[in-house]
Amino acid sequence: MAGFAQVGVLLVLLAAAWRPLGDWMARVYSDARDWRLERLVYRIVRVDPRSEQRAGTYAVAILAFSFAGIVLLYLLQRLQSLLPWSFDRGAVEPGVAFNTAISFVTNTNWQSYVPETTMGHAVAMVGLTVQNFVSAAVGMAVAVALVRGFVRSRTDRLGNAWVDIVRGCTRILLPIAALAAVVLVALGVVMSLRAGVDVVGPDGRPSTIALAPAASQEAIKELGTNGGGILNANSAHPFENPNPVSNLLEIFLLLVIPVSLTRTFGRMVGSIRQGVSLLAVMGGLWTAMLAVIWTAEARSASFAGANLEGKEVRFGIPGSALFANSTTGTSTGAVNSLHDSFSALGGGGALLNMLFSEVTPGGVGTGLYSILVVAIVAVFLAGLMVGRTPEYLGKRLGRREVTCAVVVVLTMPALVLLGTGLAIALPSTAGRPGIPGALTNSGPHGLSEVLYAYASAANNNGSAFGGLTVTSGFFQTTLGVAMLLGRFLPIVAVLALAGLLARQPRVAPSAGTLSTGTPLFSVLVAGTIVLVAAITFLPALALSPLAEGLA
Repeated sequence: MAGFAQVGVLLVLLAAAWRPLGDWMARVYSDARDWRLERLVYRIVRVDPRSEQRAGTYAVAILAFSFAGIVLLYLLQRLQSLLPWSFDRGAVEPGVAFNTAISFVTNTNWQSYVPETTMGHAVAMVGLTVQNFVSAAVGMAVAVALVRGFVRSRTDRLGNAWVDIVRGCTRILLPIAALAAVVLVALGVVMSLRAGVDVVGPDGRPSTIALAPAASQEAIKELGTNGGGILNANSAHPFENPNPVSNLLEIFLLLVIPVSLTRTFGRMVGSIRQGVSLLAVMGGLWTAMLAVIWTAEARSASFAGANLEGKEVRFGIPGSALFANSTTGTSTGAVNSLHDSFSALGGGGALLNMLFSEVTPGGVGTGLYSILVVAIVAVFLAGLMVGRTPEYLGKRLGRREVTCAVVVVLTMPALVLLGTGLAIALPSTAGRPGIPGALTNSGPHGLSEVLYAYASAANNNGSAFGGLTVTSGFFQTTLGVAMLLGRFLPIVAVLALAGLLARQPRVAPSAGTLSTGTPLFSVLVAGTIVLVAAITFLPALALSPLAEGLA
């Protein structure tokens, strides 16, 4: 009953925030006026906020901004010994610095290092936390550009990338994150610039408990669907997530913007029903996967000895399952339990969330533009079945539009399957007689660990199954490439799609137009998501979590 109460409170909070936050975000990206702070930023970076950009220019701005972020974050890590609050931790090793820079700029936040012993507070605050804000703002900017493609007609302009990024930070992310950080401190989350506190254990031995400015990091970590922990145990650490109330708040933060963006979409296209239909898809799949994970973990806990390994007793199975489902259904990657310790079907449910392309409800911005792309594919398939030219929101979907959508849909599966296949084929992964490999588990569970790692990287999630050592040059490089391509190939294709849609005139609905703001359309989109994932990943899943669960 306590678990159901948590879910009920969460849904009430999300429902209460859906309308005001969704409407506010629609006004943010439609407002003709700039705040004083924003005008100061535009003057410093020499941007004309009134000039709008074509799709190609918008994409170049996003790519250039992200590339600059990778370079600066890499340099910050390599020069850490010169920065304050480094605590003599020294420069970050080049491979780790490269992987981490890509990880945080792409909103993945995959961490192949121990934060308490690797990163000083200056790098965490100036480098990692800043990227938590701007990478989330980039995702929202791309989503809004795609929505403008549906709204506008006979134009090649999609808005201004710099304005959209700045407004996403100043008007949405910063205010909510600041308020959430204060609440988290009140709930017991640590906020300190000290390296740690010295204590004496029960056995009389001295030790140091690491401290960090956790509350400010935790707020944007969840709100921006980032996921990188400032402490190694992430949201399972009592300094980051001390009690069930903070746990529920963090789950709310990682869901609230992706959920509310469906209202923003409906408001901007002039039909709230369109946003509700997408929200129904997201909510339906999220609920179904929560039932799978929760049931699997509850059943395994009913056996002798229970299955509480890797779970915090202060959260229990319901709080762990709810967090795991939400963090893998978005691109957050934060964890309050060890997914590697979940049962085969429970861990498989978390993996399947990512293989759905994280549209349940997806990351900040990425969830909205990903499900819109799936909706385009669904409308195209429906058009083929009835023999009519497919249309969505008054725009015809021709060869070029569908090609862009297919590129988005197929990028992630290609990266996941190619990366997993290559890693499994190499002796360095499985090991050889007398030579340990990267896998600590063999058989189906070992394959699940590798598949999960590349699904996490290609989907820009960042969570890890555990049991897989990824510190080698091979994994640092291939996972970094998967993060880069998994982030920016879809962004380029989405912006190209937005440009194509914006140039078209609006088409009046006819008798053959598919009605898209209906429950039937929601079922069609959900079916497309499940069908694409099943066709693509069923063989791999059959050899990993399904085989383990049936064993």
